[in-house]
Amino acid sequence: MDGGGGFMGPPPVPRSPEDVFRDFRARRAGLIRALTTDVEKFYVMCDPEKENLCLYGLPNETWEVNLPAEEVPPELPEPALGINFARDGMNEKDWLSLVAVHSDSWLLSVAFYFGARFGFDKESRKRLFTMINNLPTVYEVVTGTAKKEPKDKTPKNSNKSNKTGSKPRQSEPNSRAPKLPSPKEEEESEGEDGEPQEDHESTLCGACGQSYDDFWICCDLCEKWFHGKCVKITPAKAEHIKQYKCPSCTGSKRAKA
Repeated sequence: MDGGGGFMGPPPVPRSPEDVFRDFRARRAGLIRALTTDVEKFYVMCDPEKENLCLYGLPNETWEVNLPAEEVPPELPEPALGINFARDGMNEKDWLSLVAVHSDSWLLSVAFYFGARFGFDKESRKRLFTMINNLPTVYEVVTGTAKKEPKDKTPKNSNKSNKTGSKPRQSEPNSRAPKLPSPKEEEESEGEDGEPQEDHESTLCGACGQSYDDFWICCDLCEKWFHGKCVKITPAKAEHIKQYKCPSCTGSKRAKA
């Protein structure tokens, strides 16, 4: 989908939310490719010695690093300006995460620019947002959280005898750089309508009612799971606990969330 000309001339041809979503998904795939499989090339192109540069996702699932559009106002909303200036002043992983966040913001602005230009009503805008929201964000894909989260939400499938021992080791993904999935691998996890095939079951902390955090532990009596911070148990302490009893089962006051 192209952005069309300016606002002058005949009204734009009506487009559906599905058309705009396909454009969104293609641009998103290009951005993900730049920040994962093509990251070395992207890093080199973002030379801080050059002028203000922007990262563009293109409708053909490719990407480019280029100067911002000269026309004012631009045909489409512009990405974050000057991403190259921050490259050498930050940790590479943090810099890529920052670019990913700005890329997500830009993708949404382009999609809803088209929505406004094509005159989407309330239901059409809602349908477009729902399709977009069913995809992991660029940030989630680049940082690895899109693939990691479904596994972390189903701790009850693990062996009960390893409840306290295995969880601390699973809760240290930040100790090494996460493996970044390629756009092809990430797209294969989505259904035909763009919805990711996820396990929607989740386990909640017995103290605060929230989902999986950095580390949690299971009570051997009631078999409820608790965040370590909610019951004041650290990974190191858990390694030495043979049988864990939660505050409720030991008769103490309920742990604070």
